[in-house]
Amino acid sequence: LLRKYQLLFYPRDSSVEMYDVKNQRVFLRRTKYEDLHMENLFVGNKVNVFSRQLNLIDYGDQFTANKLGSKKERTLALIKPDSVTWIGDVLETIYRSNLIVTKAKMVKLTWSQASDFYMEHQSKPSFNNLVQFLSSGPVVALELMGDEAVSVWRRLLGPTDSALARKEEPQCVRALYGTDAIKNVGHGSDSFATAARELEFFFPSTIGHGPQNTAILTDCTCCIIKPHAISEGTTVGLCLFSLICWFVSFVLQFNVKQANAEEFLEVYKGVVQEYTSMVTELCSGPCLVLEIHGTNAPQVFREYCGPADPEIARHLRPTTLRALYGKDKVKNAVHCTDLPEDGVLEVQYFFKILDG
Repeated sequence: LLRKYQLLFYPRDSSVEMYDVKNQRVFLRRTKYEDLHMENLFVGNKVNVFSRQLNLIDYGDQFTANKLGSKKERTLALIKPDSVTWIGDVLETIYRSNLIVTKAKMVKLTWSQASDFYMEHQSKPSFNNLVQFLSSGPVVALELMGDEAVSVWRRLLGPTDSALARKEEPQCVRALYGTDAIKNVGHGSDSFATAARELEFFFPSTIGHGPQNTAILTDCTCCIIKPHAISEGTTVGLCLFSLICWFVSFVLQFNVKQANAEEFLEVYKGVVQEYTSMVTELCSGPCLVLEIHGTNAPQVFREYCGPADPEIARHLRPTTLRALYGKDKVKNAVHCTDLPEDGVLEVQYFFKILDG
């Protein structure tokens, strides 16, 4: 069922109230809810209030639109092939600057696609080198949302030439991780209009269009960085991504619907008492779904994650992901495929069925 509500948020005490527009009555009386924050409230975002997933479609009045939406922009952040292994550190820089990642995808560009993307640079001597490098390996495309996101992301990147960046802005992303003017970590849209075009290039509104993803769908297992870890942004979710990035073959950000969460986790229904809470957690916010590729991937990665209960993990396997970043059996940082025969099936569920 799809219902229309008016959501009221009170910053002073982080309380929320919901009004049923169709039936013209209060649906949720004013209640404190600390899991919702001002930076989450922008048109197009999905938020959860007491396990109910809400799509924000408009601002309630002009004052709210001016207050929350006047400076909000979307821009493309493209992580180039030389810096995919640094994605965790780059993401941490992004989150520290109050930008939010609203979409994420790993893709492999063809020469033709890279040429189309860089079409405004065709007259430059470096054009062929730019295209060749961009199509030489996987790239990670991110949609960033925030106040003046276009200029903020370009400022974080720094000067185009990494050598010059190290002289002029030694703490910028290109100074820290770049090599030269071609292998310079990332790309950022130079204007609001360019951002709209480039975002459509990587995240097309028409299903089936856009660059091909890098999913292999063989000898693989599924990893989900859970919403609680992503929401803790600058530490947990990003450290997790840094740790596992070196054998990730594909990544995509999802907002999982409750029906899909129930279907995906159905194998645990009636088996573990936390099933309902696991479903609630999985659809409580954005999560990152990764295809982990390699020999015996399900077994190897499961050992890397550690026991499902972080307390047990901290005693028996203190260096595993769940021991380091998990809170309890439900908020245990990551989901990993439990049965070896389910590895490909779980990956296909997200990357062929939900993203198909």
